[in-house]
Amino acid sequence: MSTLHWRNSPLIMSQCGSKGSPINISQMVVCVGQQSVGGRRAPNGFIDRTLPHFPINSKTPAAKGFVANSFYTGLTATEFFFHTMGGREGLVDTAVKTAETGYMSRRLMKGLEDLSVFYDQTVRNASGGIVQFVYGDDGMDPVKMEGKGGRPLNLDQLFMKVMATCPQRGHDTLSPELILQMLNDKLSGQDASSGGCSDKFKEMLRKFFEDRIKMLRSTWRALQLDEDRVGKRDSSIEERVAADISGISAKQLQVFLDTCLSRYHSKIIEAGASIGAIGAQSIGEPGTQMTLKTFHFAGVASMNVTLGVPRIKEIINAVKKISTPIITTELLSEQDELFAAKVKCSIEKVVLGEVAAAIKIVLRSNQPHLVVELDMQRTERYMGISSDTVQLSILNDPKIKLKSEHVRVIDETKLRIYPTGTDKSKLQLELHNLKSMLPKLIVKVDEV
Repeated sequence: MSTLHWRNSPLIMSQCGSKGSPINISQMVVCVGQQSVGGRRAPNGFIDRTLPHFPINSKTPAAKGFVANSFYTGLTATEFFFHTMGGREGLVDTAVKTAETGYMSRRLMKGLEDLSVFYDQTVRNASGGIVQFVYGDDGMDPVKMEGKGGRPLNLDQLFMKVMATCPQRGHDTLSPELILQMLNDKLSGQDASSGGCSDKFKEMLRKFFEDRIKMLRSTWRALQLDEDRVGKRDSSIEERVAADISGISAKQLQVFLDTCLSRYHSKIIEAGASIGAIGAQSIGEPGTQMTLKTFHFAGVASMNVTLGVPRIKEIINAVKKISTPIITTELLSEQDELFAAKVKCSIEKVVLGEVAAAIKIVLRSNQPHLVVELDMQRTERYMGISSDTVQLSILNDPKIKLKSEHVRVIDETKLRIYPTGTDKSKLQLELHNLKSMLPKLIVKVDEV
């Protein structure tokens, strides 16, 4: 991006926010990138390969949907095909999501349309049943919020405005103790039950003034002054400078607090507001903008999480069995990384295909058999897996149905599996069936 000229039109469009993003520019100039179908790389459409143009069992980036060319250089035939696969999924999503989100919005609207705010600040339905004692726990109108994160006021901006419109002009600046005392006196009469402000807002004001006092003290420290002294106008030049930088006069504090409280009261939700309909629209409208299946795919190590429209549907429908349940567990020994890895491996499902380097059919000997070779690096990663545990897993699997004499351990990394049948005409078929079943076999790990 830094190599592009500052007057480059697509760059200007992406930077000013009118249309496009740096990714779009990168796809035009550098490379289109990996194409995903269903949140994964391009699936095998033919016998063990994506297209007939590639060798069997090919796992190269080009064979699994990576487009190395840019739109400027032009795509090859196979790249174009994979790009079409990814694009079609987006088109189908757009068509499906319109109906899904539209129906979801309608159900939300019908379910919440009778909720409104009453004169006692409670949220009630059409029959007068209380749904919420205070709307949103603070009784504020979200439309009128000024600060970040849904805060009612932007205190920094308001404070700067008061300091500019109401200068000190010879008034004494207050000490930290006096500032806190005036603040507490003002807030003590503001009780939420009697039409005052909420405890959260009071806490927000206190936190703001604690930060201002810290700034005041640091200014006095920087000028090597006594922090406990009040910056009077007849004081030394340094004290007057400190007062001008971060001092607050009684009048400024009074005006600021009055403005805060009056603005806070103006932001309280009005009685009769149809908040149910507004709430339904607030979920429905962004839902229509969402892509139907938002895939969270950040590498092999991360988990796929249901996001976007499918997740909203799960929440609204109150689904008993959610598609991606996640349990977060904390270990007692937080520092022991080896123990954590062992616990992870004991919980994780490991199939033989993940830990086997090769599964081969041997027909040359008197007894045709399968040879399973384990990958030492992978077995070390999944601690507790050895040729013995693999043998035990094969014997315990109900689908494979083999006895101990059919599965022999040769060494730490090698096993031989003999077919059960005696009919020589069916031996090869049985071996091929075993070879196709073994990669999906779940390998049991020793308990922690």
